[in-house]
Amino acid sequence: MATASVWDSEVLDIYFQDISGAVPLPSEEEVRLAKLIHQGHEGARNELVSANLRFVVRVASEYQNCGLPLEDLISAGNVGLIQAAERFDEERGFKFITYAHWWIRQGIYNAITLESRLVRLPANRVKLLNSINKLLKQLGFANVTNPSSDLIAQKLGVSVEMVEDTLMRAQDVCSLDADASDDDHAPINVLSDDAQDSPDAGVIEGSDRRLIERVLNTLEEREAHVLRLHFGLEGQEPRTLARIGKALGLTKERVRQIKEKALSKLRHPRRRSRLDEVRDAK
Repeated sequence: MATASVWDSEVLDIYFQDISGAVPLPSEEEVRLAKLIHQGHEGARNELVSANLRFVVRVASEYQNCGLPLEDLISAGNVGLIQAAERFDEERGFKFITYAHWWIRQGIYNAITLESRLVRLPANRVKLLNSINKLLKQLGFANVTNPSSDLIAQKLGVSVEMVEDTLMRAQDVCSLDADASDDDHAPINVLSDDAQDSPDAGVIEGSDRRLIERVLNTLEEREAHVLRLHFGLEGQEPRTLARIGKALGLTKERVRQIKEKALSKLRHPRRRSRLDEVRDAK
């Protein structure tokens, strides 16, 4: 049950032509637009988004063969880009694309994982699962870990057995995705290094640039260099682990290990407290 593409190849070609002239904006212009966006100027948001559409295409192209056509990956990445434009804090001292990179990847990752789950569930169970998720949000549950099956069944007018079976199937799908991480060619594994470091990205992206440099200088030189490249802290676009590995002559897995070790050090209370100092002072 593959998701129908929202574009055809001809439309995709036209889209590529339309965005071919898009170029990243100077930092000063990004700051100006961000301030306007905070004031509710939709035109400023559109301008900031439009300037970075080519970057979305580049990121999306890295996730082909993961279950969705390129045009759908681009659409999902564009959604993430829009979210980034609306949330960007220009006072942190970063280029917009450094912040937006995670949102773009997260949008793509969410689309692929959703498609992966939908493919494995019967249509009637997908519909029921969506209804359950909607109900849980209305009731204030953050997830389906501890809901009352009786309550859900009563609210949706279905049997308790149907609810429990649907939730169990959905959990089985999640387990399959987790098991697939051992397979180098599995879609979830393709994404895992670059699309699921939200907590780690928060350590970097939520802090002041000058303070981050001070903290990075406490790491080993190679660890700091990998983080700077991965999060785009050297004035360049953020790089995937594969690109970093190619530049440094290392395997993608080795780069991932270096990144994880460095981020683990940043999560240490002593270093993390330095980052918190700036947040508290702002």
